[in-house]
Amino acid sequence: MKGPLFSIRMQASLHGRHLSGAEHLSTAEDLERLAAGMVKRALGHMRGRAEKIQLTIEEVATGQIDYGALPDLHTYLVDDYHQGRRAAAAILLKSGVSSLAIDGAMAAMASGAAPDGRSMRGAMLIDAKNGNRLEPDQARGVRVSRMDLTEQAQQELILGLQALGLDNAHVREALTLAAKVLTTPGIVAELCWSDDPGYTAGYVASAQQGYVRFPHLKPIGDERGGRAFFLASGEQDLSELIDYLQTKPMLFDRIGQLYRAQPWGEEL
Repeated sequence: MKGPLFSIRMQASLHGRHLSGAEHLSTAEDLERLAAGMVKRALGHMRGRAEKIQLTIEEVATGQIDYGALPDLHTYLVDDYHQGRRAAAAILLKSGVSSLAIDGAMAAMASGAAPDGRSMRGAMLIDAKNGNRLEPDQARGVRVSRMDLTEQAQQELILGLQALGLDNAHVREALTLAAKVLTTPGIVAELCWSDDPGYTAGYVASAQQGYVRFPHLKPIGDERGGRAFFLASGEQDLSELIDYLQTKPMLFDRIGQLYRAQPWGEEL
């Protein structure tokens, strides 16, 4: 991307609840096109038509941007969300997250991690050892922001995902977000499944395992979902970690390996 870049972010709500979000790092020339696409997305969401749409555009200093590579993508086929969650737990254990922390995160996401029993707008921050929740606001959570792909990396990713039958906005955006999360000092792993009722897939991401996707991590029709970031115990300044997730600009100019789906096996 040439010239100054801008962070463009969209947040949409319905009946006072978060409905949809999207963001990009963009040149000035692309802002109008991206803004129109974000508005269209908010008005055509599967959970309803947005009542409030907020667009935020801010210039990003070129010297602040870090570059990196997307993690490798693996897809494991599971029979249902029960098997999917067992498989996700196994990957998290391999990544250094305790059973206590895994069980607590999954229970919170399945029942609604916010105090009112709904999905959080952002991610939970969870101690990877003792399972304690650390985010300052348990209704809002922590939202990861200011990350995108370079044009070349985006085209390579689209072509690679098309070959696997996986090219959609859910996968591209989640992979990019997970990539930034994995660059964050002090984060051990991430667990995510969508709150969109018609989208049952989710993933685990860690430095050791890469981005591991499962087609089923929740039942169809369930509007509860979210993200959990597992933190190494006592090894990070929480305010610095949150600031990095929310404000550090990241552009990913390389993609990882994209592997064909294979059946999940306990031996993996």
